[in-house]
Amino acid sequence: MRESAAVFDLKQHLKTMVETHAPSGHEGPICEVVRAAWQPYVTTFEQDGLGSLIGIKRATQPLEQPRKIMLAAHMDEIGLMVREIVDGFIYVHRISGVDNRVMMAQPVLVHGRKPLPGVVASVPPHLLSANARKKYPAMDELIVDVGLPAAEVAEWVRIGDLITPDVPLLELNGKRVAAKALDDRASVAAVTACLDQLQGMHHRWDVYATATVQEETGLLGAATAAHAIQPDIAIALDVTFAPQPGIDAEEGKEMGAGPTLGVGPNFHPKLIDKLRETARQYEIKLQDEIIPGASGTDAWAIQVALEGIPTALLGFPIRNMHSPVETVDLRDIERAGRLMAHFIAGLDADFMSAVDYRVDEDKKAHQD
Repeated sequence: MRESAAVFDLKQHLKTMVETHAPSGHEGPICEVVRAAWQPYVTTFEQDGLGSLIGIKRATQPLEQPRKIMLAAHMDEIGLMVREIVDGFIYVHRISGVDNRVMMAQPVLVHGRKPLPGVVASVPPHLLSANARKKYPAMDELIVDVGLPAAEVAEWVRIGDLITPDVPLLELNGKRVAAKALDDRASVAAVTACLDQLQGMHHRWDVYATATVQEETGLLGAATAAHAIQPDIAIALDVTFAPQPGIDAEEGKEMGAGPTLGVGPNFHPKLIDKLRETARQYEIKLQDEIIPGASGTDAWAIQVALEGIPTALLGFPIRNMHSPVETVDLRDIERAGRLMAHFIAGLDADFMSAVDYRVDEDKKAHQD
């Protein structure tokens, strides 16, 4: 095994990632942050044609026929784009799932010819009709004010420039933190935690840690990365809803009670069984999440890539999804990292016979 890396600080790693600005389609800055974090753990890096980062950790006890497991977490975030500039005020488009209801009064960073701090505003309530005051401003009514004269805004800002919330990671009580982009950099952090755990373990399968791009715009990076890697099996990671006002009690999953395990047609039942068995063996908390249709995660694209890839999904309950104050419990991230590491260490040469439907067909052909 390779020499152990420096002591892994999960919270600091997560802080560095969520405070990096990189919306869908513009993942370069976060890609470099993830590359630096994974450098001590992996053998080599690859990048697919769309930009997803793939860190490869070779098996410590290689099999005669090498096997690959893909761990996929998306590194992009939602954001805004400059739509129009009028008298120095910036009007915006959303990139993916930005919620106009929560953007009012938020500090943002306009990524122009130079970074410009700004604030999101709208028409003051005093100037609105009584009926208009009862409604949230629509996305096309929001404006970004960078505090500069119109001529300077025109010099530094162009149509199509990016805008992202500019908020620090906030430490809450206990083991919980709030920040932007925890969807899905909490999952990237879990992959890093897994790689750190694997430093002290032997494993027979090659590990392909993958930070995918453009998940928020249609699971695009997961599809191209799966084709590039051609894994035998995959685990995708993403966030899910935690209980809060407006979330049905049966839908929300408890924060701090462990990561969630997707159960449904998007996920291979034998992988689910193996992950449950591993969690029981190592006393790691795990919650079932019933997903009877499309999961809306990278797992949806990976499962049907190539000839079909046995796929599982681990999730993290968060509050305030798609807002600048997404909230997660650090213990769930750490547990997912340990679970994946023990799962990988337990994979052997025969595991594919349990999950690959083509094995049964081969047996039937020989019998015939």
